[in-house]
Amino acid sequence: MRALVVRLDSFGDVLLTGPAVRAVAAHASHVTMVCGPRGEPAARLLPDVDDVIVWEAPWEGVTPPTVDDADIEGMVRRLRAGAYDTALVLTSFHQSPLPTALLLRMAGVRRIGADSVDHPGTLLDVRHTRLPDRHEAEAALDTAAALGFTPRAGDDGRLRVVPTPDTAALTGNGPYVVVHPGASAPARSWSPDRYAHAAHLLADDGHRVVVTGGPDETDLTRHVSGAVGVDLGGRTDPRRLAGVLRAADAVVCGNTGPAHLAAAVATPVVSLFAPVVPANRWAPYGVPCVLLGDQFAPCADTRARHCPVPGHPCLDEVTAQDVVSAVRKLLKESV
Repeated sequence: MRALVVRLDSFGDVLLTGPAVRAVAAHASHVTMVCGPRGEPAARLLPDVDDVIVWEAPWEGVTPPTVDDADIEGMVRRLRAGAYDTALVLTSFHQSPLPTALLLRMAGVRRIGADSVDHPGTLLDVRHTRLPDRHEAEAALDTAAALGFTPRAGDDGRLRVVPTPDTAALTGNGPYVVVHPGASAPARSWSPDRYAHAAHLLADDGHRVVVTGGPDETDLTRHVSGAVGVDLGGRTDPRRLAGVLRAADAVVCGNTGPAHLAAAVATPVVSLFAPVVPANRWAPYGVPCVLLGDQFAPCADTRARHCPVPGHPCLDEVTAQDVVSAVRKLLKESV
């Protein structure tokens, strides 16, 4: 059986599909992941993914393409050529799977399942209803099970990635704490100065500090690392970043993709979590975690990309000492 798993969102969203992908792979001879450009690096890190199709849909993303630019007819032809038997469409709780399901029907996919609030007509063969407040990783696994894809015996349902490289040449030898100050949306960002202060206090507390970030975050990582940290800004692709996170004692970061990547390599997380999305659905999954930030702030559940509240109080009331205390707590629990 040739199966599709579709998740058209960002890096962290695709990582959260990992347990569901493994469940599909337990019953299929070939699994293809369909994702957008932002999710592609995560899809290539997931175990049991045989092939990745990258497509930018006009109904997903921050700046989606027009219908004409998306070349829907071309995508239908590509999917039809794959002769897929079944498809699992995964979406967040506020998204509809039906545009994707229509595309798959046009491509001749015979059996399609998804979580859908809206009546699907003939677009879905299995219409699942997610349980209230279910974590995104669990909700995806539930939807897979509704379509008949149950996990392999012994699969614990946690996030995983393919084996990671040895990154000691980047980080140096010895224990360290990773600080990742960037975020996919400004509303989820703690201030750079507070991150820099936290890095200094962590160093004063006896930790080696490694600061990570993407190619467009090198000014930020340089500022945060200062004279006390190892600055890896722009020096880690996703697989190397996974290796850096795997070897860390703990990771300090916001509600962003690297938090889920840390969870996928079983590293504890201090999560500076802006409540623009609910923590019970999006917090680091399956690892020890300390959640910092006011989860009842006025911005809660707004899904805002830019903070709608002056002063960004949900996060900027968190202090650098709070972060140090949270790291201490996680390391004490891991002993």
